[in-house]
Amino acid sequence: MRIVIRTRFQMERGVAAFVCPRVSAAYLPISKGVQDAVQSDTAGRGGVSARVLVIGASGGIGAALSDTLRARGDEVTALSRASDGLDLRDEASVNAALEGLTGPFDAVIVATGALEIDGAAPEKSLRAITQKAMLDQFALNAVGPALILRHAGRLLPRDRRAVFAVLSARVGSIGDNRLGGWISYRSAKAAVNQIVHTAAIELSRSHPQSICVALHPGTVETPFTEKYLGRHPAVPPGEAADNLLRVIDGLTPDNSGGFFDWAGKAVPW
Repeated sequence: MRIVIRTRFQMERGVAAFVCPRVSAAYLPISKGVQDAVQSDTAGRGGVSARVLVIGASGGIGAALSDTLRARGDEVTALSRASDGLDLRDEASVNAALEGLTGPFDAVIVATGALEIDGAAPEKSLRAITQKAMLDQFALNAVGPALILRHAGRLLPRDRRAVFAVLSARVGSIGDNRLGGWISYRSAKAAVNQIVHTAAIELSRSHPQSICVALHPGTVETPFTEKYLGRHPAVPPGEAADNLLRVIDGLTPDNSGGFFDWAGKAVPW
């Protein structure tokens, strides 16, 4: 099976509202803490190292995240299909990989995803939809992260701040969909956004300082995205990792359940 990893989108748009499960207002402007974090560096953490679990660590963004976290002194546990046989489409594989881990982790980052699976390119029209291609997209891009989230209660600490971040994509936004196409991929990413939002509500009850979010990494230069870049500007994986970690470092529990892009701006559902 040939899988083309895809953790970026082709359009850069920003908005300023998101649904937050921890406050009474349905829609809020993006947290000032997130905006401030984008303008600061990771030294704002006070030099304290963290334990971080990165799922999908062999991909372009996952590998860059792992390298950047280690460079700043964090303890990284890196898992991937290529190195560890972790297959998000196989429930037994996910359980075996995660049940063997000793937590808690200060952050869990799911950096997996695929745009093409078994050579099925993104659909350009409704006529191109096939059952297999759509089910494959949901299995990897939606069900897979959900199977990891099932272990979040044990992997995250209950007594302090902890982050569970899933890389999504702006094309999964229903409100921002103005171009159409890419139906299976869009739908799977929209599904994982709902999964993350719902998980955030449940985790807030047992882990009151937890932060569970979907993140859009922006357009990232990897061998797998080369033919989709077109005229859109892209950044190297290392820069994408820096951007994502700045956003993660600035999040607070009030941001849990949100969908943010690489610059810390909220993305509409």
